Amino acid sequence: MIRSEVDGRVTTVTIDRPARRNALTPDGLESLATAVETATTPVVYLTGADGAFSAGADFGVVSELDRQGTRAFARLGQRVARTIETGESVVVAGIDGPARGGGVELALACDLRVATPEATFAETGVSLGLFGAWGGTVRLPRVLGEGEAMDLALSGRVIGAEEARRMGLVSRIVDDPREVADEVATNEPDALAVLKRRMRDDADREVQEAREAAVFADLVEEHADDLPR
Repeated sequence: MIRSEVDGRVTTVTIDRPARRNALTPDGLESLATAVETATTPVVYLTGADGAFSAGADFGVVSELDRQGTRAFARLGQRVARTIETGESVVVAGIDGPARGGGVELALACDLRVATPEATFAETGVSLGLFGAWGGTVRLPRVLGEGEAMDLALSGRVIGAEEARRMGLVSRIVDDPREVADEVATNEPDALAVLKRRMRDDADREVQEAREAAVFADLVEEHADDLPR
């Protein structure tokens, strides 16, 4: 499900599960965390296979979990997002095609988000009676501002690359986002690492995320019969 390949100063980490639009299981999340944690290059390029970034959590798996399991899944997704956010490597998300739910949340944890013209974004959990619980309620307002974050999260609507750039969800729209990762990687690795640490230095969010995971587990329990299989 997760492929990792080193090319010079860039490690490309690919979520490779196209039959499920690169949706992630607990095993997939663990593998993703390992790939990011063990990268020794100054830049990690995170992308998805075959014209999609990620559909987020695999609800076929989530719907079979009990309350303790859904809370643990949410906490695991939060840990993976923090791994991306706090690791030594600069992580560039290359978003081609749809990013949904947890896919948006993983992208929010990245240091740079670069889209192709075909990229689309949505926090679709609200249409299923849920919400994004991999740190989304923390990072979305921080990145977009409260107004834009509320609009995206409460509506569940799909936005294109241009609107995502206007909101600040992505910084660039290019034909090949990997070129941006290569551009970043030409810079001094120590400076990249220091810049990331300083710009990421903020207050602890553990309490917020614990509450988020607990409420997510409540909602999965309530709507389990309505989740797609």
